[in-house]
This record gives sequence, C-alpha cells and structure tokens, in this order.
Amino acid sequence: MPFLHYNKPQKMPLSFQHLTSTKQLTREDMDGILKVALEMEKVRDNGGSDLLKGKVLASLFYEPSTRTRMSFESAMHRLGGSVITAEGIQFSSLYKGETIQDTISMASQYADIIVMRHPEQGSADLAVETASVPFINAGDGPGQHPTQGILDMVTIYKERGTLDGINVTMVGDLLYGRTVHSLSFLLGLYNDITFTFVAPDALQMPEKVTSYLDEKGMKYSTTSNLEDGLDSDVLYMTRIQKERFADSSQYEKLKDSYILQGSHVKDKDITVMHPLPRVNEISTDVDALPNAAYFRQASNGVIARMALLAMLLKQA
Repeated sequence: MPFLHYNKPQKMPLSFQHLTSTKQLTREDMDGILKVALEMEKVRDNGGSDLLKGKVLASLFYEPSTRTRMSFESAMHRLGGSVITAEGIQFSSLYKGETIQDTISMASQYADIIVMRHPEQGSADLAVETASVPFINAGDGPGQHPTQGILDMVTIYKERGTLDGINVTMVGDLLYGRTVHSLSFLLGLYNDITFTFVAPDALQMPEKVTSYLDEKGMKYSTTSNLEDGLDSDVLYMTRIQKERFADSSQYEKLKDSYILQGSHVKDKDITVMHPLPRVNEISTDVDALPNAAYFRQASNGVIARMALLAMLLKQA
C-alpha cells in the first residue's frame, strides 16, 4: 500500500542512534517525535503504509510484556516491515550463559532494528556496546522504560493540548516504577511543570529523579495522601509491583495503598493515566468517565513506536 496518508516533511534527525533512556532526549527530539507520531496516527487509521517494507525488527522480550511487545510489533507491521521474535530467558541462549553483548551482536546480523526488554537494570547499556543497528530499550528491570515515557508525553499532549505549564501527580510505586522515572525525565524538558509525588514512605521517588528535578529547578512535593494530588492536570496511577519486592510480606502490606474511585475524579478537569496493567489501584467505575485516558494511552503506544521506528531507521 502506498504511503498516501503521511505527508513526509523534511526528515527530523534524532540526536541518538540507540534509545536506552529518556535522559538522552532533547526537547527538539521530543517535539519531533510528537509531530511524527501525530502523522503516524493518520497512517494507522487509514490502513498503514509500506514505509518500512523490507525492514526487520528483532523483538527480544526476556521479561513478561503484553502492551509494549504487541504495540512494537503492531507498529512495525503497520509500516510494512516484518518481525522476528525471542521471548523468555529460559528459551534463549542467555539461559545457556551467552552474554547480552553477544546476543545483540547476533541479533544485529538478522535485523535492521532491535527492541529488548530484560529484567536486569543496566542491560540496555550493555546491549548498545555491541549493537550495530539501532537499539531500543523496552524496559530494563527497575531502570528505564523510555518508549512508555514517550507515549505518555504523546498522550498528555493529545489530552491536555500542551506539555508546558501543567501539574502532574504520580501515585503508587514511585521507587521501582520505571515508567514514572522515564516520564519525569521527559517532563523535565518542558516549562513550568509542577509534580506531586504520592507514595508510601518506602516507595517514594528515588534520588536519581529528585536530584534531576532539583538541577532543573522544577517544583515538586511529596505526600502519602492521595487527596493531596487530585487538583492536578494529570493523575498518573501506577500499580505496586510485586515482582520488585524481595520480601513478599512488604508487598502485601503496601499493595492496596491507593485505590482510585470514580468519586475521586468525577466532574474534575483531570486526566487519569496508567501504564497498565492495573491490578486494583483504579476501580472499574472510573473506566466510563471521559477523563479516564489509560486505554487511549495504550493506543497511543502504537503511533509513538511507529514514529520511533521510522525515525531511527531514517525514514521520517
């Protein structure tokens, strides 16, 4: 199918070849990705294109994933490319003792671009040591999840009409939550952002994020009370992540710390987001409210990743 619905502007080069962290992005990078993603929405909604025909994506998921993996693979298919996959460490050569660097060297021979999720923090940095094709980090343990942060930025822009001058509340597992870390770094590129961090004391935002915000001179406050964060423009809920706890009793103690009810946000001008999957931190009575954006957010994952694939392969 010809690429009828994408009026190709002058190509927007990114400042990086591999994407491991949102801290790599400049505001110009993010603005460019946003512009291309909005064009890709038209492409997706009109049946796709052959922009990446003949290109191959290696989809390496060594930790469970539904939305991220499916949206990457959907993005590649919608742009006319193809996908080869590997999943689960127990089914890969990593289980035999192969290093991440060797795995990526091998995958670089088979594909034009690689996306990898791995349970170990820092695995993405090891991967780019030997990647000879563009590499995208799809989550490295409690480290970063840059493409989630990017799709979250696309969602905020679509829902609020701007990325400057907004108040953002983040709730839940802020210590281990790589999605909120990635999003915080990206929001730090914009002007007049105010953060409210709502979490139990044991799960508050780590120093690597707060020190970055301090360097940027950005305003933030911390609290353990959900009610303190309900006057924001964006309410970003996260689940308490059982898989990040070495002590299961601590997880049981904290897992139901925050449960957002429809009554909390009904008739409020606040956009409710969640990277999904949710467990019980958002009641289903929120789903039907017009400001419940989390399923639209998941849909935006496809167009954001279409933009990244096309731009990293220098086709947009």
